[in-house]
Amino acid sequence: MHARDNGKPTRLLAAATFLAATGFCGALHAQSQKPEGASPGIFTCTDARGRTLTADRPIAECSDREQRELNPSGSVRRKVEPTYTARELQEREDRAREAAIQAARLTDERRRERALLVRYPNAATHDRERAEALAQIDTVTQAAKKRIAELGDDRKKIDEEMEFYKQDPGKAPGAVRRRLEDNTQSVAVQNRFIGEQEEEKKRVNARFDEERTRLKTLWSPQNGGNPR
Repeated sequence: MHARDNGKPTRLLAAATFLAATGFCGALHAQSQKPEGASPGIFTCTDARGRTLTADRPIAECSDREQRELNPSGSVRRKVEPTYTARELQEREDRAREAAIQAARLTDERRRERALLVRYPNAATHDRERAEALAQIDTVTQAAKKRIAELGDDRKKIDEEMEFYKQDPGKAPGAVRRRLEDNTQSVAVQNRFIGEQEEEKKRVNARFDEERTRLKTLWSPQNGGNPR
């Protein structure tokens, strides 16, 4: 039997009933083998032009779309998946892989949100931890500034010794010149360290700002949160 356009769904059931009534017993070929003794079925699909087609075997015009195999009574026996090219199979695999990645990302995001909410159940807790993090940075910054002040006092002593050689600094004792060089390098190191701490404060504030944005949603009454 060749695929034909029924036009109306009611003709499909009539065709199936007719085949059964007339004792149709030709072998039907499908994409998977039917159980031994299974009754003949009929395939149906809607092709790319919108036509409803039926046949006693998988329909070539619908190889790119799902088909249904009907029992003689008109009920659906099974669904036949489209026949995919190698490229189409690869595209399906790529889409499935991307969907799995997105699902994993969503699961991870939900996990991190739950952990964030446990750590910061309200705004006060979040504010307190931000203040503590910034205070720690300020502590090490103050230590660096104190060290710079100490190096400044040492520099005054070194300059006093170098005063005797201001006409020709090259005649200053090697030990004095090394102290001057070490002092200059140490001040540079401490200033660089202070600059790094200022950048760290910016990073800490940026992190807490980002968390705050996410937490506002988690704290919202709709989510049963408590922003206080």
